[in-house]
Amino acid sequence: MQHSPLLIVDDEQAILQMLQTILSKEGFTHIDVTKTAEGAIQLCKSKQYDVILLDVMLPGEDGFDVCPKIRAISDATIFFLTARTSDLDKLSGFAVGADDYITKPFNPLEVVARIKAHLRRKQGRTAHRQKTYYDDGNIRINTLSAEVMLKGKKVTLPAQVYQLLLFFCQHPNQVFSKSQLYEQVWGEEYLGEDNTVMVHIRKLREQIEENPSMPCYVITVRGLGYKFIPNGKSHANT
Repeated sequence: MQHSPLLIVDDEQAILQMLQTILSKEGFTHIDVTKTAEGAIQLCKSKQYDVILLDVMLPGEDGFDVCPKIRAISDATIFFLTARTSDLDKLSGFAVGADDYITKPFNPLEVVARIKAHLRRKQGRTAHRQKTYYDDGNIRINTLSAEVMLKGKKVTLPAQVYQLLLFFCQHPNQVFSKSQLYEQVWGEEYLGEDNTVMVHIRKLREQIEENPSMPCYVITVRGLGYKFIPNGKSHANT
């Protein structure tokens, strides 16, 4: 099922019903509709949308008028729906903040395909950002440059300590035993190298903890292993 919230703005009931029906059949479960520019603005103030289908010819304010107002309060992708097909109209639509332009009459399956294509691209960009950056408010890691910032200040870590921190940040609030950490971070079979893991945990704490003896980020879960707490919100003692 598609959980991305959509808003359809069109004064033609037949178009609203057709788009709602086809999008629902395609698995979209969060669809709002309105027939006016005022209704669109009110909905955008109260909800966050991933995609907005916006008719140009609306009663009162038209789509060209309302698009910049929506853009000021929403980062949704905006598709104009319109029978106006001139190049000037299209350029005007892009100039006021639209992302795409769909001319009437249209094939509703084409609209669905464009929406799905946008959502795939958006998910891909989000996944790339997640892989490239880690940021919990206190610790920020740029994996492209291997740069670590702690509360705005650069921290220089040895390579293996960096890899250990990165693994923890990518798996927050999960408990890992020494053997799991060794096999995941060092990439080798664990043969009882307790000291290796413990030494690197200590080095990591010395770099990121305000008081390494009373860690807030990398805590010891007695009898089980270690756990990373985002934002250092734990006051657990080892």
